[in-house]
This record gives sequence, C-alpha cells and structure tokens, in this order.
Amino acid sequence: MSPIEPPVLVGTDGRVGRLVLNRPQALNALNREMVDLLSEALDAWERDERVAAVVLSGAGERGLCAGGDIRGIHEDVRRGGGAESARFWAAEYRLNARIARYSKPYVALMDGVVMGGGVGVSAHGGVRVVTERAKVAMPETGIGFVPDVGGTWLLSRAPGELGTHLALTAGPVGAADAILCGLADHFVPADRLADFAAALADVPPAAALARYAAPPPAGELAGHRAWIDDCYSTDSVTEILRRLREHGGTAAKEAAAAIETRSPTSLKVTLAALRRARGLSWLEEALNQEYRTSVATLSSPDFAEGVRAQIIDKDRRPRWSPATLDAVSEAEVARHFAAPESGDLGLGVRT
Repeated sequence: MSPIEPPVLVGTDGRVGRLVLNRPQALNALNREMVDLLSEALDAWERDERVAAVVLSGAGERGLCAGGDIRGIHEDVRRGGGAESARFWAAEYRLNARIARYSKPYVALMDGVVMGGGVGVSAHGGVRVVTERAKVAMPETGIGFVPDVGGTWLLSRAPGELGTHLALTAGPVGAADAILCGLADHFVPADRLADFAAALADVPPAAALARYAAPPPAGELAGHRAWIDDCYSTDSVTEILRRLREHGGTAAKEAAAAIETRSPTSLKVTLAALRRARGLSWLEEALNQEYRTSVATLSSPDFAEGVRAQIIDKDRRPRWSPATLDAVSEAEVARHFAAPESGDLGLGVRT
C-alpha cells in the first residue's frame, strides 16, 4: 500500500459496491479508521439504488483480515488504560450488527486468513464464500482475550459442541469445516475466485454462485463429532480437559494440549460466554455481552501478557495470571459480565 492509499478501498463496479481492506502489510488488521470507512460506505450504498450488492475482499495474497489491530490496542492499554480501544470495539460491534441486518446482499470473499475481527466483517454477511486457502478462526483465548465481534453468537450455534471446541482451542478451520460450523456458506476454488468476484458486477450473487461454486474438499470436524460432543458437553473447562485426556484418541489429546496453553481466565470466561449466548435471541444481545467481556479484559493482566508473548516479543511463552484454572475465581469470571463503568454498548434488539 502506498502512503496515499486509504486503508479501505471503496468504489462501485457495475451493480456492486466494492470494499477492499487495504493494509496488506498488517494482514488487513482492522483499526478505527477502517471501521468508520466501512460503515460510511454501507450507509451510502444502502440509499443508492444503483448499488444492488456489496462485495468485501482483502488486499494482498495472505488473507481477508487477521483481526483487530491488536498491537494498537496493546499500546492504547499501556499508555491510556484502553479507553480508545473500548470506543473502537463499540464502533466495530455496531458495524458487525449492521452487516448482519444489511438490506442488500453482502458478499464476503473469505480467502486465506480470516480471524477475529475478520470473522466479524465477513461471517455475519448474507453470502459468505470460502476457498481452499481459507483459515477461519476465533483465536482469542491464545492472547488472553474472549471471542467477540459476534463470535460467541456464531460459535454457540454451530452443530453440537463444535463451536465450543473451536473457541477453547482457538484453532483455524478450512473451507468445509467453516461451512459445517455456520461460519461460511459456499465454496469457490481459489483459481475461480477472481472470475466469481468479477461476475458479481453483472449478475446477482445466486447466478454467480451457480456458475463458479463447487463442493469443498473434505473437512475434518464431521468425523470428530462424536468425541467433540461428548467431551465438551459440560459447563466446566476442567471437566472438558479431563474428558479430552481420558478419551484416548490422538485428536482429543491434541485438543487438550492446545487448551492447556491458553489463558485460564479466558477459557473460563469464554465457556461461560458461549453458554450464555445459547440462551440469547438476537445477535445484538451477544454483541452487548461481548462488549462487557472485552472491556473487562482491558484490566486483566492476561490480555497484555498474551499480546506480548504472541505478537510483540513472539516468544510464545505467556505467563498467565492466574496460571491455573483452579485459581480463577467465580468472582473473576462474573466480573467480565458486569456493566463497565463507562457504560454498556446498548445495541438495540430486534423485536
């Protein structure tokens, strides 16, 4: 990206409005300016009769979006206590809700890395397209955070306990598994994606999909449903780990090993958030809840430590505090669901 280019390229092409996340050097990580540009474009195109659909893609070769600008949030917490980050999340979550309710087809090209905030600007869309290069994940527990951007809403509605598995392990899934888990809808081979995207300028998404979509390569999660549903069907992370270790299968043991490296506090809050999200009726309710959990992490030592270990220093050796699940109190978990002093997000709920 040259210095004069904006971080989101906004333009029209035939019958569609095109949005291109344009920070390829940062794997198109979202910041406040990008959220505002996306929101402004959606506002304008919803009133523009010449625009029949919106298409979201990412610049560069690595992916659509790696998530929020975690480095920027880390710096804001270090310098100012995170007030600006809370305002960013408020704007971002409102954008996620807007995408889910958009009155025109919203087509997300989920090619390559699609993580965290990248899921928020794509998986709530009406037409979600993945390729064989897709790596879709909510990786928050690995940095001392909790799934947000509507992630708890999406994962809590995945078949069986697949969403719990993805949230706690924080691992990525490919095209078929993203579709199985309700994070995507259609598969278009990567070598046909450019033609598919171009066709949208002339024909509705359904017609373009009929021409270019195909069955995805086989995934992995469908074959693991039995042990995943059994091991994760409890409201205790400690019990989940016990079941995974005792299962005996290699994949279950690998899942346990992955979970054991995550923030104990994040694991407990994430599981509680997923279970609460199952009882909610609207995405907006989940986003309101996620705003509370996100703001609460700003005062948690694990978020700063997780970002340090995974993104800043990259030593991959976070020192979590508390260091064990048993040491994370119920009061600490409950704190993440309390209204922040600065006030709730207050997204309106559909009736």
